[in-house]
Amino acid sequence: MKRRLTATLCAALMLVFPCAFAACGNDGKTTVRLSEVTHSIFYAPLYIAINNGYFDDENIKIKLSNGGGADKVMTSVISGSADIGLMGPEATIYCHVEGQRDYPVIFGQLTRCDGSFLVGREPEPDFDWANLEGKRILAGRPGGVPAMTLQWVLNEHGVSTDTPLFDTSVAFDAMVGTFDTDKTVDYTTMFEPTASEYVALGKGYIVASVGEAAGGVPYTAFSAQKSWLNKNGNTAKAFLRAVLRGYKYMKENTPETVAKSLVKSFAGTSEESAAAAVRSYLAIDAWSHSPVMSETDFNHLQEIMENAGTLSTRADYSAAVNNDIANELIKELEL
Repeated sequence: MKRRLTATLCAALMLVFPCAFAACGNDGKTTVRLSEVTHSIFYAPLYIAINNGYFDDENIKIKLSNGGGADKVMTSVISGSADIGLMGPEATIYCHVEGQRDYPVIFGQLTRCDGSFLVGREPEPDFDWANLEGKRILAGRPGGVPAMTLQWVLNEHGVSTDTPLFDTSVAFDAMVGTFDTDKTVDYTTMFEPTASEYVALGKGYIVASVGEAAGGVPYTAFSAQKSWLNKNGNTAKAFLRAVLRGYKYMKENTPETVAKSLVKSFAGTSEESAAAAVRSYLAIDAWSHSPVMSETDFNHLQEIMENAGTLSTRADYSAAVNNDIANELIKELEL
C-alpha cells in the first residue's frame, strides 16, 4: 500500500509541479530547502555541519523541515517544495520502479546500517534472535525500512513474521509509549538517545542492535530530482562537502565534545544523552565512511524490500544512484 501510494504521488506530482532550483537570498547565500524524514541524532553529521558553520563556509543557507516519513519527504522533493530529501532510499526505488522521467536520484549516503536497537523487558546477556518466535514485537509502520529490516533479520533467524505478533499497527512516534503501558508487548525497537534514556530509567534493556544483525544497508541518503542535480551540481557538491566535514569532526573528537554541538539541534536533550547516543552509533559503525553508495548495499536493501513483499521488481542501480559528486569529494578530501 505504501509503495503504491508513493508511486502514485511520484506520477501525479511530476505532471503538476515544475522543478524548483536553488535560489540565492538577500545575504548572497544559496538557500537549500532540505526535508528530513525525521529529526534524529542518527543523522548527527548533518546537524554538526549546521551548528558548526560548515554550510556557512560553503555559502549555503539550510532551510530545514521535517517531512515525517519517507513518503512525505519524497512528495516534497518531486513537488518542488524541497530541493533535497534526507530519507531511506526505498522511496527513490519505488519511483524508479514506476519509470518516472524526471526521477529522484540518490547522490550521497549518510548512514550505512539500521540505527534501531531492540529493547526488551529483561536483560538478555545470551540474546538469540531465534528466541523471538511467538513474542509480540512493535516493528514500526508497514513498508518502512525499520520494519522491513527487522523483518528480514527475524526471517533470517527462522522467526515467523507472518503473524499479528509482528505488530506494524503502532505509529513510530507511539511505539515507546505503547511499550511502556501495554505489558503484552515483549519487545520494541528504539533509536538513540531514546533507547539509552529508557534503559537509564530502569524501564527496559537494550538486547540487540538491528543494524549489526542486518549488515550493510544504505539506510538514509540524500536524494534530489535529476533535473535539480543537473542544474545545481556545484551546490549539491558543496552541500555534501559540509556534511562530510560534520562526520570528520565526529570522528576526530570525543562523544562529549560532539554532544556540545549536537544539543543545539535537540532542545530538551542533555549533553550526556547526546554523548551516549553518539557512542552507541559509533560502536555499531552506523555512519557511512564515504558518501558513495555501493551497488552491493543497494541490492541488499532491495533484497530486504522483496522479503517484506513491497517490491515487485528491482530498480536499476546505475539510474537510481549517481556517485559522481561523491567520488569527486573522495578524491578532493582524500577520504
